[in-house]
Amino acid sequence: MTTTPLVALQKPKGISIEEIENELRNIWRTQNDGATAPVATRASTFSIVVYEPEDFQQLLAALTFYRGPIDGMHGPKTREAIRQAQIAYGLRVTGRVDEVTLARLRQEYANLPDSQKVFTNADVRGFSLSEAIAAQNPCRVITLCPTLDGDDTVTAQVSAYCPVQKRNASNLICCEYISLRGSKAALDQVADVVTSLMIGELPKFVWWKATPNPEQTLFNQLSETSNCLIVDSSYFSEVESELNKIQEITESGKYIADLNWHRLFPWQELTAEAFDPPERRDALAEIDHVSIDHEPGNAAQALMFLGWLASRLEWTPIRYVEEGGDYGIRKVYLQNSSGKHEIEAELAAIPVADVGEVIGDLVGIRLTSDNQQADCCTILCSETTGCMRMEAGGGAQACRVEEVSAISDQRADLILGQQLQRWGEDVLYQDSLAMAVQILRLCS
Repeated sequence: MTTTPLVALQKPKGISIEEIENELRNIWRTQNDGATAPVATRASTFSIVVYEPEDFQQLLAALTFYRGPIDGMHGPKTREAIRQAQIAYGLRVTGRVDEVTLARLRQEYANLPDSQKVFTNADVRGFSLSEAIAAQNPCRVITLCPTLDGDDTVTAQVSAYCPVQKRNASNLICCEYISLRGSKAALDQVADVVTSLMIGELPKFVWWKATPNPEQTLFNQLSETSNCLIVDSSYFSEVESELNKIQEITESGKYIADLNWHRLFPWQELTAEAFDPPERRDALAEIDHVSIDHEPGNAAQALMFLGWLASRLEWTPIRYVEEGGDYGIRKVYLQNSSGKHEIEAELAAIPVADVGEVIGDLVGIRLTSDNQQADCCTILCSETTGCMRMEAGGGAQACRVEEVSAISDQRADLILGQQLQRWGEDVLYQDSLAMAVQILRLCS
């Protein structure tokens, strides 16, 4: 992960929750009293709460597979620890935590005697901010760090950091960091404290790095307090139900930003460009077959892309069929806006050799028609995987083939930097999500 070099005004200091505001004031008072150029000043842009569970790194550490820091960075050490755990427990070896792997880690941890449910790995959550966030000069970053076990105690650490001074800069714009640690139940009990720490007059963001849980007190209060709730559907373990939860939150009027949605932009852009030429625009109405390949483990990107395409072309979902098999085939049948012909969309989970960090990345898309005279055959495929499967199924039509230089595997924290600059209602996302949920409800 790229990080901005930071200089601390004071090293992180452990204090009680009640002392947070006083300690922050002391940090700035000490800085101002002994100020030397350049002067450090508090930023005034926004507050952000980051819910940083990282259950699996803690589980891997307690089970002795992982010896690195608990930092939320899914780098080589973390991936190797996951691989070793999957080998030890006879699971499919991917180097990524899927639903099956996480369930097994939790089971193995629960079977440990209490004396072994400990680890010595450094927990550095809350004080290693990526460049994407630090560059935006947030006034206050509040990181919530759930621990696997513990009593009702919540511990707090505070500090202030400034990006290393750029040449000719007259002052430093610094960020306040507050880190709260405790069990999930304990953090729920201090939800009021967390919301009160968000600065009232500034925009408030909540980055919920877990599955949405409206039953959780902390989630509810933070989503109510924030101006924008940021999620990443690539984290979702049960995509169908969790996309439905996000849709319900959106319908309540809350602004939602799904970082996984932003990974679709290159695919959407190239799809639109393929039908920009006047001679191809009419061919859009002839599309009656859509194939969407994605990496196994999470179908959110595939469903949202189909939701986007269907909502733009005014298709209506009518049937949903789970075929299964090696590729976990799902087929969705839709009617076009005139109701004159049916469109078949196939979603397939295709194993790839070079897996990235993000689960469920798009691999390829094919748009075709049974009308051999229609100039609509279009194939998009990721640069890392190639187009062989899509081209093999292209039929007799001449196809326009585009290679996508995707941001699909771009880390969430990098995409977040863009999102912090533009937040608010995203009608295109809302329409696409609503259509994806409408499709999913056909199978319930």
